[in-house]
Formats: sequence, C-alpha cells, structure tokens
Amino acid sequence: MSNAIKIMVVDDHDMVRLGLKTYLAMESDFLVTGEAANGKEALELLKGVAEDGLPDMILMDLMMPLMDGVDTTREVSRLYPQVKVILLTSFLEDEKVLQAIEAGAITYVLKTVSSDELAHVIRSSYRGLQVMNSEVSQALTRGLRQRSTQSGQDDGAGLTSREMEVMLLIADGKSNKDIADELHISIKTVKTHVSNLLMKCEVEDRTQLAIYAHRKGWSGKPVS
Repeated sequence: MSNAIKIMVVDDHDMVRLGLKTYLAMESDFLVTGEAANGKEALELLKGVAEDGLPDMILMDLMMPLMDGVDTTREVSRLYPQVKVILLTSFLEDEKVLQAIEAGAITYVLKTVSSDELAHVIRSSYRGLQVMNSEVSQALTRGLRQRSTQSGQDDGAGLTSREMEVMLLIADGKSNKDIADELHISIKTVKTHVSNLLMKCEVEDRTQLAIYAHRKGWSGKPVS
C-alpha cells in the first residue's frame, strides 16, 4: 500500500462519505487517510498532518456549511499546492464550475458519475491530467463565455487567422476531428495548430486554452 494514492474525503453528509470510503477501499491503489464534514474541518485536518504526510488527493463536496468547496479549494491550493482537489457536486452550474477551476481544483465531477469513471478521474488527476466529461467541459465553456461577454473583448495579437479559428473551436469544446471537419483540414494539421497555440499562449492543455480564450474575450468573435 506504500504506492497507494492517499485520499481525503470531505462531504457534509455522513452517508455520502461512507459510500465514498467504502468504494475507495475496494480499489487496491486507493487509501483513504482522512475525512471531514466541511471545509474548515478539512483545513484543520490538513494542518494536523502537514508534517507527517498530506493526502495526494481530496474528494470534496461543492456545497457545504461553514466553508464551501470553492473557498476550501482556494485555501488548499494556497497552503498545500501539492494536494490535488476534485470537487464533487449534484448540480451543474456554469459559474460554479468556473469558480472551482479558478480556485485550483484539478477537475469537477458530478455525483452521478459511475464508479469506473470516478476511478479514472482520480488516477488521471493523480498523474496531473485534467479530465472532464463533456457536460462539465461545456459548462466551463459557457461560464467563461458569459464572463468574457461581461468583461469585454480583446484582440488576438500574435495568432494567425487559422490559429484563432482553431482557438475558438477549442473554446466551444470541439474535438480535433470536429475542428478538422469544420475547417476542412487534416487532423494532423489541427494538432500542429493546437501545439502552436499551447506554446504561444503558454498553457499546458486544451482546457487551459479554452480558459485563456474566454478570458481574452475571444469567444464568438468574428475571425478576419
């Protein structure tokens, strides 16, 4: 068990915590090292184990009394940046998804997710990969689009017209194949454009590209 992924479970409902702990205990590479009923309790628990060994991951409910998941994630990211947070929720709200990612959560998962999908998210997140299902990704895009509309638009200096087209389609949640079909170019060419965008925008993945695009206010902007 020395190589197991150490996980803290944070949820204000006893039965939810019990269910998560029971499931996680069935996976040989998962180890539950603590549980808390709200954000304040979670931060106290982290403070107590900071010297002996922090968890690798926190599975945390979004809506909790005393301190919710977004505020707690923000504090965890500030105090313990090595700990990855996955936020769990029963409701998909565009602005909440955006707030969760901005606060530092590596991803945002609906509680209706299957056990196999949750295991995949945990293992991928542990490796530093930001995995989102299509519903969450679309909610993030909508939240960013609304935010960018409220804050105004910016120019896409430094990007070619084709790169801007690809960027806008990524921001709309399109896959490489979707982009290739829409722009009538090969998937290989799309991948080249994506690589160039990652380098020019100084981000690491497609989700961050979408965030970058919407923060710049490029969503929905005509490409000249």
